[in-house]
Amino acid sequence: MMEDLIDFFVIEKLNPDGKKYDKVSRIVARSEKEDLYMLLDVHTEIYPIEEKSRYLVLLTETLNTDGTLVSPHNAQGSKPSKEDKFEYVTHGKLYKIDKEGSGADFKLEIYISFGGLQLLLRGDPSSLTRFQLDKNYFMLMRKM
Repeated sequence: MMEDLIDFFVIEKLNPDGKKYDKVSRIVARSEKEDLYMLLDVHTEIYPIEEKSRYLVLLTETLNTDGTLVSPHNAQGSKPSKEDKFEYVTHGKLYKIDKEGSGADFKLEIYISFGGLQLLLRGDPSSLTRFQLDKNYFMLMRKM
């Protein structure tokens, strides 16, 4: 079981390459604690995002607060859920891990697809080595 990644992100830019889709916006954000760069597609028709706003973001393998994985044999049911404290929840698969730079500038990049909505996280390897290829993750967000 991996340790959750939780951090505050400030939205630096909305749709840096122009708006391409009616219901989706691409956001550029930077985290406060881990110094992570994030590029994320958000379904803004159901969850509007504002530039310069601050969001709490959680990446986790499970929504169960006790850490047990959700499976057909232990469905969420009435258990306490991490999603109770968030406003936007997506679920997807990590499909690519990449390396960028070298030496002091070496960064890891992870890519997760949430049903076509993409997430790219780039940062220090110590923040991202906990993530594994072909694993499913939940991403939860809440405006602060």
